[in-house]
Amino acid sequence: MGKVVMYSSVSVDGFVADENDQPGPLFDWLSSGDVPLDESGEVKVSQTSYDYTRPYWDQIGATIVGRHVFDMTDGWDGKPPGGIDHVVVVTHRPKPEGWDPEAPFHFVDGVEAAVATVHAQHLLEDPDVVIQSNRVLHLRYRVRR
Repeated sequence: MGKVVMYSSVSVDGFVADENDQPGPLFDWLSSGDVPLDESGEVKVSQTSYDYTRPYWDQIGATIVGRHVFDMTDGWDGKPPGGIDHVVVVTHRPKPEGWDPEAPFHFVDGVEAAVATVHAQHLLEDPDVVIQSNRVLHLRYRVRR
């Protein structure tokens, strides 16, 4: 296993969401610029933020998320965010009804199973895996073979 790196956005007082479970002003930087951070064009940042964030995002091949994040984002409409190749959803519930079986999403019942899914299905050649919790806390490690 590679090393674990923490990548997060959190306010100085420790909050990652507002009282409505939304990121609020903490994520204003993702919509206050004029440079698209991904091909969707929905996320626009300053050139400085792009220069810092995009190279990191380009290293991510799979993201592991919880069901809460998946549900809050409506599963990103079956298209992994930020150009990521695969999303592994940790959940004890079944896939949503009518979920596109061709969407590059995998549903498992634990974090260990999620990491095993990435390895067992050879979803990645060498890119990073991001474990995302509470929408903004990322633990990153390098997949080694």
